[in-house]
Amino acid sequence: MPRRCPARASSARLSNVPRPTDLLDALLSGPHREGRVTHVESIPARAARTSAWPGWVDPVVRSRYESAGIHEPWTHQVDAANAAWEGRSVVVATGTASGKSMAYLLPALTAGRAGRREGGATLYISPTKALAADQLRALDHLAVPGVVATTYDGDTPTELRAMARAHATYVLTNPDMLHRSLLPGHHRWAGFLRALRYVVVDECHEYSGVFGSHVAQVLRRLRRICGGYGADPTFVLASATTADPATTAERLTGLPTEAVTDDASPRGATTFLLWEPPLVEATGTARRGVLAETADLLADLVVADAHTVAFVRSRRAAETVSGLTKAALRPVAPELPDRVASYRAGYLTHERRALEAALQTGELRAVAATTALELGVDISGLDAVLMAGWPGKLASLWQQTGRAGRAGQDSVAILIAGDDPLDSYVVHHPDAIFGRPIEATVLDPDNPYVLAPHLCAAAAEKSLAEDDLDIFGPSTLKVLGALETEGHLRKRGSEHPRWHWTRRDRAADLADLRGSGGMVTLVEPETGRVLGTVDAVRAHYSAHPGAVYVHQGETYVVLALDLDGGVALVRRESPEYTTSAQEISDMRIIGESESRMWEPARLAFGEVEVTSQVVGYTKRLLGSGEIVGSEPLDLPERRLRTRAVWWTLPDESIAAAGISEADAPGAAHAAEHASIGMLPLIASCDRWDVGGLSTVRHIDTGVLTVFVHDGHPGGAGFAERGYHLAHRWLTMTRQTVAECPCESGCPSCVQSPKCGNGNDPLDKAGAVRLLDMVLP
Repeated sequence: MPRRCPARASSARLSNVPRPTDLLDALLSGPHREGRVTHVESIPARAARTSAWPGWVDPVVRSRYESAGIHEPWTHQVDAANAAWEGRSVVVATGTASGKSMAYLLPALTAGRAGRREGGATLYISPTKALAADQLRALDHLAVPGVVATTYDGDTPTELRAMARAHATYVLTNPDMLHRSLLPGHHRWAGFLRALRYVVVDECHEYSGVFGSHVAQVLRRLRRICGGYGADPTFVLASATTADPATTAERLTGLPTEAVTDDASPRGATTFLLWEPPLVEATGTARRGVLAETADLLADLVVADAHTVAFVRSRRAAETVSGLTKAALRPVAPELPDRVASYRAGYLTHERRALEAALQTGELRAVAATTALELGVDISGLDAVLMAGWPGKLASLWQQTGRAGRAGQDSVAILIAGDDPLDSYVVHHPDAIFGRPIEATVLDPDNPYVLAPHLCAAAAEKSLAEDDLDIFGPSTLKVLGALETEGHLRKRGSEHPRWHWTRRDRAADLADLRGSGGMVTLVEPETGRVLGTVDAVRAHYSAHPGAVYVHQGETYVVLALDLDGGVALVRRESPEYTTSAQEISDMRIIGESESRMWEPARLAFGEVEVTSQVVGYTKRLLGSGEIVGSEPLDLPERRLRTRAVWWTLPDESIAAAGISEADAPGAAHAAEHASIGMLPLIASCDRWDVGGLSTVRHIDTGVLTVFVHDGHPGGAGFAERGYHLAHRWLTMTRQTVAECPCESGCPSCVQSPKCGNGNDPLDKAGAVRLLDMVLP
């Protein structure tokens, strides 16, 4: 049975599934766990609703599904498949394990049976190579005669690439490969593109922010090139449940799209716990670390023989949780640590494939994973899911939760709060999660920083004509003019002008889809062993000289970082501390786009330039988190033009709020931290996607100003969403700070894990009074 088709679990597997009540007993037994659960939500089971097979489905395709145990499709699968077969672009936005793959496979495989000559080709696009590989396994399992399927990505051997171009009817790739290889070399793909009937965009909710804006322009370039070969493919998009999926799909593809959202798949009941680690007795204010708490729960679930994934926010966190879990299991049974692993981006290909195979066979019982697994492989029949901290948005939370309870069995999901204002807020305000609509996916294909390099790439693929311009968006002519002035493109002709790429270098290299700014490879010089990769921007924080780097449970210290050469040298060590980078930043306002008065406060949104530099790092002891050292760094300064939301208060209002001149910097700083921490709840982003700055007298405003800005060139839509939802956003921020039980500020309210000033100064009470004065 294909793993991403509707799950039909075997009775043997179900008979051994631990009951949720047993798992809860294992997790909650003992006085040491008292008071940690802040809310329990019972999500009821849901029965399946099926429909008859559509009459147009090829009999062989149908028989292959029936042989896999699928005798009737679910209603939403049929609705979406019918729309695609009739040539209407469609997005199916239903829950995890709802069989979205069948919605596009039914029309794609039926068309593929006729072969290329009859226009039966399909291009499948996923955010990760692992997901494409998983889809290929599903197709190989179905083994529909006449359908030739293969992946086309960075891991594909040369001979298979040639076969894909010449013979494949179903090609699985990712946006990066489409952008850098297939479109620039479209002449070699002429036969496939001429026959292209369907373009499948899987996990399309992941295409948000700048990454989503880039992918939207890649898809427009694809549509344009297909048109040149006489093809007009139908787009079929698959998404987790999101707000207004039709609008999101239309922004991605530029095409009218209808949405299928009524999930007819069965679901077992889920017991969902909101969990807050206890206060550390030694401090009375700081809470136990979320990673240590997650590792303890994961170890208990392994002992209970529950198949579990613990989702964490970072690569380092995945390694840490895996290591702590193994350490906790060694005294219990010597074989148990071998059934736990970490899974994250940055692993080499053979490492990822081995972990994926072990997950699918059940050899591994527990995995600490980043979202590389959320989007990587499909795991059937999980008994429990742990989420170490708020995952960034509701769509991700439900996507991760949906990994458990497949095949209709009951399951347990636990959201464990980290030391973060947003985490603290959601575990004490369950209405922020349950019964709340999913947030919209934020992307802006018209961002000139995104549009410009794709116009260059499009012109290099085939010179741009006036008739092509509408496909790229309303700012195309303006951006083309700027590209002409800069010498990137040359305009020829007056009555029917065309724009040409005139340089010798590759135009595709101008666009960095994932905003990584390049990659840095981590190398062990003594052996020449390559450990993995990290993007160049993140290398400033995690691969600087002296940084502690963890890879598959092994600890390394970075000896040197060569940003120009893209290499970091590391040495195997076992320090008793972790490291965190310290950053300083400055900001100037380039121009305002919108503003409004909140007497006496003023709220604004516009373009800014952020100057930032990692200037040092601190060492914190493992376990306690105590700072035991600080070292300076000499890394280059970085400049970023982006968009920000900011608010200002005049001096007399600060005084009226009872805040002295000496206390104002700490109050503004604390309000900034809390605002950054809460923005992801309304802006569909992660805390690390945004930054901020506060000052009692900014050079451009002349008064106290608090900025929150997007962390991507040109902006990603997050700050803009904060501006338009500012009252709700800042009200939640004020509530979180005021309700936190600490006296002077802690990581759960106003302290920030990435503060370049070491969280000093901070004035919690002043932040509340400041926000009271700002809010109308």
